[in-house]
Amino acid sequence: MHAMSDPAALAGMLPFDSIGLYEQPKPRFIFKMPRVVPDQKAKFESDDLFKRLSRESEVRYTGYRDRPPEERQMRFTSGCREGHTEIAFTATGTNLQLVFDHSPYNNRGCDFQKENGKAHIVSRFIMNGVCVRWRGWIDLERLDGAGCLELDEERAAIEDAALRDQIERYNQRLRDFEDKQRAYREHGEELRAHSHVHAQRCHQARQPPHAAHPTHPHPPHPVHIKPHSQGSLIS
Repeated sequence: MHAMSDPAALAGMLPFDSIGLYEQPKPRFIFKMPRVVPDQKAKFESDDLFKRLSRESEVRYTGYRDRPPEERQMRFTSGCREGHTEIAFTATGTNLQLVFDHSPYNNRGCDFQKENGKAHIVSRFIMNGVCVRWRGWIDLERLDGAGCLELDEERAAIEDAALRDQIERYNQRLRDFEDKQRAYREHGEELRAHSHVHAQRCHQARQPPHAAHPTHPHPPHPVHIKPHSQGSLIS
């Protein structure tokens, strides 16, 4: 271990940065990744992947591929009744995990009664920032079928409103932070000005008073003259 007096050891150390009393706090904003893009319709109509998937094409059930066909058929039917299944577009190899609402009293997600031997499925989800709806059918015996993606305009409007609200709240937090920053700066400038005036006054108070110069010089000290001693008379 290097001694603290070793210059090499001190060179690799970071200086301790103490936080001043009025130092500006750093912003700590957590901006969650938006669920959707700003213009969902434009992306759905221009993106190559959405263009391919929006055309009705062949799909296959992809669950339990290593199991026998009879077990896969049972697993597919059971999963649909629970409200989920896995499919893939045969042409593109795009895999989708479909989740939908299904119950004995609600066939909007998966309908076994619409066509004999088929499960008609509607699943809504967000893909690449766009609200979409998969609509198609799967043969209960062959476990393949057809389907396509559609733009879910109803859900897209809801997500757009949520996105605008999220951006507005984030911008408001930025404005609040800038206002606090401005208040910190103004208060700090006031304190520095007050401290400067106080320091000047203290400096002046410590200075010794200047000696007053008289207008007339001091009178000279009196000169004491000793009387001459009387000498002897010369005859």
